[in-house]
Amino acid sequence: MQYRKMGSLDWEVSALGFGAMRLPNRRLNRMRAETAESIRIIRHGIDLGINYVDTAWPYHLGDSERIVGQALQDGYRERVHLVTKLFMPMVRNTESFDRYLNAQLEKLQTEYLDIYLFHALDAGSFEKVKRLGLLEKMEEAKADGRIRYVGFSFHDTAPVFKEIIDSYDWDMAQIQYNYMDTGIQATSDGLAYGHGKGIAMVIMEPVKGGQLANPPDEALAIMRASGIERTPVDWALQFLWNRPEVATVLSGMGNQQMVDENCASAARSGINSLTAEEEEVIARLAKVYRSKILVPCTACGYCMPCPAGVNIPQNFAILNNVSL
Repeated sequence: MQYRKMGSLDWEVSALGFGAMRLPNRRLNRMRAETAESIRIIRHGIDLGINYVDTAWPYHLGDSERIVGQALQDGYRERVHLVTKLFMPMVRNTESFDRYLNAQLEKLQTEYLDIYLFHALDAGSFEKVKRLGLLEKMEEAKADGRIRYVGFSFHDTAPVFKEIIDSYDWDMAQIQYNYMDTGIQATSDGLAYGHGKGIAMVIMEPVKGGQLANPPDEALAIMRASGIERTPVDWALQFLWNRPEVATVLSGMGNQQMVDENCASAARSGINSLTAEEEEVIARLAKVYRSKILVPCTACGYCMPCPAGVNIPQNFAILNNVSL
């Protein structure tokens, strides 16, 4: 495993972080996570050098935090930096902050969080943060030892991202970024802007919800013609690790093979390690994908449940798969 500077914080983070959003599913309810296998692969990843574990209240309908808490028993908690999030749609008043944070600490079986995030901030939810005084609540939680650092995850436009960045002395920011999404949401400019302020920049959706792991024929042909032996996932991950602004890359890993392959990829990573030829291959891959993808959905599930009972991510996936 390679380790990188975590922004201005005084610790190094594994290049690969374990995102507990896509744990192994239960057979009869695929929205829920299978406990024993999830614990096994989380611990396997930590044994391979991962020291950053990210979860959130709504993942797997509440299973994720509970399972992560169990996985980090038996000495594993001391080996990782643990991160979870305040799920903003549930927050109705200032008092909600302590109620949810305390419940999360109990589920995670820990006395403190290394980083606590505002979950999926956009312009509207950031107004709620300010209106309810939730940044002050973060400061209180830091003072009493329940959290150590403050951050946010983000889903909006670059101007909103910069506004949020400039509003507070953040420790970290988590953004959607991959070689297709350099010009949407926070964008490459936002990545550089946050990094320039000393903020640890954490990447989510590195393979765009799995879309970059299953290339169309035109993209596969480009990879093969390059003469470089690299899987589609490795191409996507190395693009991110090549950038000095990136602290760690979160991967939602649902089986041991993913953990093994991604850890091996992380071990080969390095800042400014890609050649000009490799960067040109990635630029050509992005061009192919952008010509094929009709709906830029990552299957994050934030649009669910749909009040009309529609499985929105699944329908977008079907549409995009047909287009590929």
